[in-house]
Amino acid sequence: MSDHLRAHDAALERLRLLHPKLIDLSLGRMHRLCAALDNPQRRLPPVVHVAGTNGKGSTVAFLRAIAEAAGLRVHVFTSPHLVRFAERVRLAGALITEDHLADVLERVQRANAGEAITFFEITAAAAFQAFSEVEADLCLLEVGLGGSLDATNVVERPAVSVIAPVDHDHREFLGDSVAGIAGEKAGIIKRGAPAVTGRQSEEAFAVIEARARALGAPLLAMGTDFDAWAERGRMVVQTTERLLDLPLPSLIGPHQIDNAALAVVAALQLREARIDEPAIAAGVATAVWPARFQRLTKGPLGERARAAGADLWLDGGHNPHAARALARTVGDMAARDGRPVALICGLLANKDIDGYFAAFTQLGPRIVAVPFEADAACPPERLVEAAGRAGLQAAMSGSAAEALETVLAGDAPPPHVVICGSLYLAGEVLAMSESTWPT
Repeated sequence: MSDHLRAHDAALERLRLLHPKLIDLSLGRMHRLCAALDNPQRRLPPVVHVAGTNGKGSTVAFLRAIAEAAGLRVHVFTSPHLVRFAERVRLAGALITEDHLADVLERVQRANAGEAITFFEITAAAAFQAFSEVEADLCLLEVGLGGSLDATNVVERPAVSVIAPVDHDHREFLGDSVAGIAGEKAGIIKRGAPAVTGRQSEEAFAVIEARARALGAPLLAMGTDFDAWAERGRMVVQTTERLLDLPLPSLIGPHQIDNAALAVVAALQLREARIDEPAIAAGVATAVWPARFQRLTKGPLGERARAAGADLWLDGGHNPHAARALARTVGDMAARDGRPVALICGLLANKDIDGYFAAFTQLGPRIVAVPFEADAACPPERLVEAAGRAGLQAAMSGSAAEALETVLAGDAPPPHVVICGSLYLAGEVLAMSESTWPT
């Protein structure tokens, strides 16, 4: 693999040194830095602000594809990146260049003047600065953590607020209460601005609905005001005003129908004439979102699996809700052809590991736990123990490449193989070859 060091890396390392020892979720640092930059967040095109526990990245991907199919120039801010930091910032349709990124990071660092700032805050400010300097028709902002106190929430009046499904995650910051987590996510809803929410538990929806009502924000809820389903190889989205007959989503899995529909209804709230049904259909059918049940056919692992007659997938879902969606998707594949399923798994130690593996109990896949480069990576032996508690057969391997050889060995039919659990692990796999770098 070629050298990863780039012009902006030194700036990023200096920014990490400014990170406070303890993260307190607060907008004070972000407001200070944005003021020093003359508030670039107020000079953006119409913003769609997307929060949620699972599906927010896929929803952003569908929104971007729909808007671009309509001919709109779209800024996008997402996190985390998988291989290169530049993946987080898309300017009017293209990833920010390395030189442009280095320049904007240097300017934002100077404006920060050595004050304590989190890594996410200063990079969000850099994205706002870059966005404010390049003309576009739409800006899509994915929340990093929570919502109400997330760095992206300095945007005062989004065109649309979107809340994807809410579930347990980031317990160290957001706590264990679904209602409390929903309250944080609902913090992106702003007075009078329309909001759209995905399918939620009763507990989460009650909180979101109360926030919208208190702010006079029109709320459209999936399952009540609109819905979506697969029918005869197509996707149907029904609202109170219309019924759309669309292609199945390009992203794989039953849950992607909900994510695509959430994006469709959010896009319709923009009341943008160019976003017509053909553009919506094209966007749903062409959206790309790496490491979310992504088929790998290139790179060393993809080529090895293909040569053995196996299919290899990459999925960065890392909590029980995401694991249940993955189990349904892979289970459907296995039911169609009767082939076995193998998971090559790595997780961060702060995740709900028992809850993650419990999602696969019925499917009963073979598990191979692997290490990856991250300070908080869970030791493979702990993953094996957790898989065993879920009644799953599990072993350890020294790397994803070694694990792939393990699951391909023997006389059994070629398996469906999923490298899953952590986006850090997914990033390591994609980084193995430039042919698999996200673009």
